[in-house]
Amino acid sequence: MGNITIKDIAKICNVGIGTVSRAINDDPGINEKTKERILKVIKECGYVPNNSARNLKLSDSNTIALLVKGIENQFFQGMFGYFQQELEKIKYSFLVQAVTEEQDEISVALELAKEKKLKGIIFLGGLIDHADERLKYIGIPYILCTVALNKDAPERHCSSVSIDDEKESFNAVNYLCKMGHKKIAMLTGRETDYAVGRLRQEGYMRALKANGIEFDPRLVRFMKDDIPEYTIENGYAVTKELLESGLEFTALYIISDVVAFGAYKAILESGKRIPEDYSVMGFDGLDVGNYYHPSLTTVKQPSFDMVCKSIELLVNEIAGEENHQKVFLPAELLERDSVKKLK
Repeated sequence: MGNITIKDIAKICNVGIGTVSRAINDDPGINEKTKERILKVIKECGYVPNNSARNLKLSDSNTIALLVKGIENQFFQGMFGYFQQELEKIKYSFLVQAVTEEQDEISVALELAKEKKLKGIIFLGGLIDHADERLKYIGIPYILCTVALNKDAPERHCSSVSIDDEKESFNAVNYLCKMGHKKIAMLTGRETDYAVGRLRQEGYMRALKANGIEFDPRLVRFMKDDIPEYTIENGYAVTKELLESGLEFTALYIISDVVAFGAYKAILESGKRIPEDYSVMGFDGLDVGNYYHPSLTTVKQPSFDMVCKSIELLVNEIAGEENHQKVFLPAELLERDSVKKLK
């Protein structure tokens, strides 16, 4: 077989290019049987590894950077340990770089890639609203993880891993509707949020429409600009204002568990009870929500699976594979004690 490539070997073995590269480099993180099977095929085909195939082994650095927009978000913080654990298995080092709201992710990535001689970058959180040409300037493989893409912008030619925020938000609000709630308030991102906040608000509105409930814009409340986003403080302040407005509602849907914890405090301080007076639905699936009283009904994002898939796609791209994939992983609705069924 002439001119066989690493892609051909990967196809024959039904594995990713990154897996073939790890077998060639005797990476201890690869399954022994898988490695033996790949090396057998390589021998039978007479394949000679080139520099590209040995990329995982021979580069100047074996460091992956995690660029985080919204580093104070506890959901993202819960993923850091998974990233470190899984990258160490395949002999990569790992660093976290916070990106502030005022900073441009691409500029930060360019500077970091040059300074640290990175092998690859994983963007975590935020909104990527840049042209593909700017992204190409990064010069090394990168993956978007839980990054919202502007729906009005051209499709990005890169790999991404996330949940379908609009769909999972629809499922959350549809659940509240099926529990008998017709007046459902929502606490979403800032009014300028065209990323996750916008997508989850669209899911909220679609669920109301699907259940024959008229949308009341007064019941949609945005996080405050002068308080850090996705924090307990923001949830507390916005929910307190909602309660003081006198608007009637029986359920409060909040697009972040952490923000929901602030809503808990505001509701309880007002003399009301959860779920007897107000049902509360969160989003993210933080473990701590199970220890609040009452335990928080929420949508659990598959954080570990998102980490593993992001690393898999990035390693494959580092090894030369350019098969860009848009991966949407399913979330899980966790029924706990904070939502009451109405008659």
